[in-house]
This record gives sequence, structure tokens and C-alpha cells, in this order.
Amino acid sequence: MFRSVDWMLLDHTAPTPVAVGDLVSVDAGGMPIYRVVKLAAGHVWLDSERHDTVREMPLDLFRWRGSPAMQAAA
Repeated sequence: MFRSVDWMLLDHTAPTPVAVGDLVSVDAGGMPIYRVVKLAAGHVWLDSERHDTVREMPLDLFRWRGSPAMQAAA
């Protein structure tokens, strides 16, 4: 679980707007927050703490990309 996330606008015009392992959200600091587990042609496969299955969604639904600022101790 992440205690803090540094958010930046997702640049949809970049050659690689997100990478596997990135966090994405519709709203910076908003919920839900997903982790990218796979990429393909404008689509991302996402994992979240709320769902037991990986979900495929269009990347253009997301506006924010995040990176963990601090991870909780295990």
C-alpha cells in the first residue's frame, strides 16, 4: 500500500505515456488508483486493491500518472 504518491499529468502524446508498474488515476489523489500491469495500443491492463482480477481499460480514460513517494513497511 502507498502512503503518498507524487502525481503528474499523463502526457498522452508521449511515445510511452505510461510503463508497466506505473500508477494511474482519473483524478490526482482520487480513487481508485490502478497499477499498470500490461500495455497494448492505447489500452492498459490494470490491477487494483479493490478487484481480484486484472481489468483492461482504454488509456485515454486516465489523466494522471503517479509514482510512489513512500511505501509502507511490510
